[in-house]
Amino acid sequence: MRAVLTATPPPRPIDRTALLDEIRQHKRWDVIVIGGGATGLGTALDAVSRGYRTLLVEAHDFAKGTSGKATKLIHGGVRYLAQGNIGLVRESLRERELLLHNASHLVWPLGFVVPSYSHLDTAFYGAGLKLYDAMAGRDSLPGSRILSASEAQSAAPGLAARGPQGTLRGGVLYYDGQFDDARLAIALMRTIIDLGGTALNAMVVRALTVRNGLVCGVALEDTESGERLHAVADCVINATGVWVDAIRRLEDPAALPMVAPSQGVHLVVPRRFLPGSHAVLVPRTNDGRILFMLPWGGHTLLGTTDTARSDLPLEPVPGEAEIDFILSTAARYLAAPPTRDDITSMWAGLRPLVRAGADMPTRAVSREHAIRMSPGGLLTITGGKWTTYRRMAEDTIDHAIRHGLLPPRPCRTAHLRLHGAPEGAGNVYGTDAPHLLALPGADVSLTAGGGLTEAHVRFAARYEQARSVEDVLARRCRLLLLDAASARAAAPAVARILADELEHGPEWITGQLATLAATAQIYGNPSQNCLQGDATGDNTADAIISAGEHNG
Repeated sequence: MRAVLTATPPPRPIDRTALLDEIRQHKRWDVIVIGGGATGLGTALDAVSRGYRTLLVEAHDFAKGTSGKATKLIHGGVRYLAQGNIGLVRESLRERELLLHNASHLVWPLGFVVPSYSHLDTAFYGAGLKLYDAMAGRDSLPGSRILSASEAQSAAPGLAARGPQGTLRGGVLYYDGQFDDARLAIALMRTIIDLGGTALNAMVVRALTVRNGLVCGVALEDTESGERLHAVADCVINATGVWVDAIRRLEDPAALPMVAPSQGVHLVVPRRFLPGSHAVLVPRTNDGRILFMLPWGGHTLLGTTDTARSDLPLEPVPGEAEIDFILSTAARYLAAPPTRDDITSMWAGLRPLVRAGADMPTRAVSREHAIRMSPGGLLTITGGKWTTYRRMAEDTIDHAIRHGLLPPRPCRTAHLRLHGAPEGAGNVYGTDAPHLLALPGADVSLTAGGGLTEAHVRFAARYEQARSVEDVLARRCRLLLLDAASARAAAPAVARILADELEHGPEWITGQLATLAATAQIYGNPSQNCLQGDATGDNTADAIISAGEHNG
């Protein structure tokens, strides 16, 4: 049941000029965080909530990289339990419960059906998930339970009666958390600013400032204006995900690599392939990986892969073998097997796995985080996952305190509600929703069937630091990740409104549309013409804003 959103004070518009003035005028910061993904935003929030003067800079957009391309799960990690990593599972389950409370508009419970094809499998999965329940303690999610074959198909309509190991014998239903990753990143950014911090996108670090052998600041460039700025701090934190080694080499060109990147690919298909409110977890694929099939944003999300990469593109392209693997594995478990023609969007993200042995497969590399301090005092945090971002941030700032970079102050984020969080569940705007609806164009739809309105674009520009058409269509709403063709169709209207808000002319609009078209080609189905509009008939427009509402 959706919570009633009560009237709250209007959110404060974010003035980019004023944020730039903060950099120009401050002689010294306590903390500078490089990177606007989950780890960087979480670290900056931890710092500012402790009372440190904090600056966060992001070269592109918040959650532009890996943090906007997750599997949309806040979870303890069933596979980590199977691997015997009890500590990571226990920590993740605690963080899951905190997020369900602190960001209830962006994180919600999701039931998972684990199908089984023998009674022995049912007992095995059931026992493992009861242990999972026990480790979660008395949290807010329901406990797991054994399902008969008919109950499994009722809980997960679309699940095939016969799978790769034979006839479906039953299954187990358990609960984890689902979320909107990019919207959670925006909520973190807004909370940093609410607490007096400064967070800017389109602000690239060109160099580190080193004096007397110590890292004491950053040289910055505003990529929109070309303005060069400089910021000095007691503590500089490198939280750039898979790109941490590039920042480390600004200090030490000979620094050995810390990250072993792994690519995860997700495919989006129409909701009809899994029309219920529960997800399906395949715990063991042919090569030992797992596969999720999730309801998300009125569609079905299939993924993920785990493939080692040596390069670090900003927009990774799903590999042909990865696409085939996901489709062929899903086809073994779904009554109606999805094909390439059914894909409405597909995307890849790079996981920053902490480097281990050269011959170790990426699925075996630890998902725990690592913190390192260089001889010059540059603090680097990488690894981990969205679920544990808050704990990673706490550990990072505690590390800085232990090494004398910051005066001791206690962590305050465990029970800190994020911007917009209502008392109960709501849509992704939480307590900001009434103020969004009061903006011009709240009744002017930009997509066939509604969903994205002129007011959403204006809100993104005024209150969420959206600087480009892609910022709006990929991360302020999720249309590009749900249906690339529909995103391209909406782009001209979005560009005109955003140009009005940001005071740009026709040339800017032309450039934005060209950039969005190129990006949509990466996300779009290559077997379909991206110029065509939405042909899925699967509630795309209605879902693009409400993806954060409960699916179950």
